[in-house]
Amino acid sequence: MKSVASAPGKVILFGEHFVVHGVKAILCTIDKRITATSQLLDERKIRIKSRLGNAELNLDMSSNLDSISPKFMRPFLHIAKETLREFNENRGVEIILESDIPAGIGLGSSSAACVATTASVAGLFGRKSKEDILKRAIESERIIFEDVSGADSSVSVFGGLITYSKDGIEKIDSKNDLSLIIANSNQIHSTREVVLKVKEFKNKNEKLFAEMCEQENAIIKNVLSAIKEDNLTSLGFLMSKNQEMLEKINVSTDRLDLLIREASKTSYGAKITGAGGGGCIISLVDESNAATTLENLRKISDCFISKIDFEGLSYSQ
Repeated sequence: MKSVASAPGKVILFGEHFVVHGVKAILCTIDKRITATSQLLDERKIRIKSRLGNAELNLDMSSNLDSISPKFMRPFLHIAKETLREFNENRGVEIILESDIPAGIGLGSSSAACVATTASVAGLFGRKSKEDILKRAIESERIIFEDVSGADSSVSVFGGLITYSKDGIEKIDSKNDLSLIIANSNQIHSTREVVLKVKEFKNKNEKLFAEMCEQENAIIKNVLSAIKEDNLTSLGFLMSKNQEMLEKINVSTDRLDLLIREASKTSYGAKITGAGGGGCIISLVDESNAATTLENLRKISDCFISKIDFEGLSYSQ
């Protein structure tokens, strides 16, 4: 018997970096998925084949996590071992991961892979609640990302839009079928280094940064109203205002600025999504401007159009 589960990637719509300092962030899932297929093996082995990063492992059950290379495969081994232990299963398991999400560019591929793998392996023994899937997915992700907030995994499990802050996660009650063009800068970046850079900016400009946090709070409040009203013009304007804030804290680059200028010519608004220093931008479009925006961006970038995924974690047999 095979167990198949999939989970969507994500973008950060608003609030990057400022969320670390008490402001809410808004995230949404995208209609690009990672699919995990699991089946039990008669031998006590764990086999993992990942199209995400093109890696393959064939391990004994006693294999130590710290010895596993490449490092990004460690959460999947943890998920396999812990699930087999939970259900007192003496056989092994094979896991195959396939992905629609480009890796390493801030679209939540790691979290989606952990969610899909957790659900797929657990599905060999019966369906678990989404809350239980989320708990193990976050636990496994923290093996390589100790400070992970859980926001990416949460939105991947439940789908749609959420707000995230230090106080927790809240679902945004909306079915707005927003269209986003995601363009890749093809610049390699380190989230940790960019976060440290923002911290340095804050320490040198404490009063200014506090004022910017208040401005970002106002942006988030207005965004929630615009989402409720399905006001694309307002949402696009607020995306551009958010981008101005990100530029002030020095997380943009010349390449990202170029992409945003090009996208802004025809879309409702555009901004960085994620840490910055590289990665992707998003631009808000609809039927009236999607084709033109996509055509223009394709001249200078790898890009694709995406809609919000409202399903979240799903299963198929």
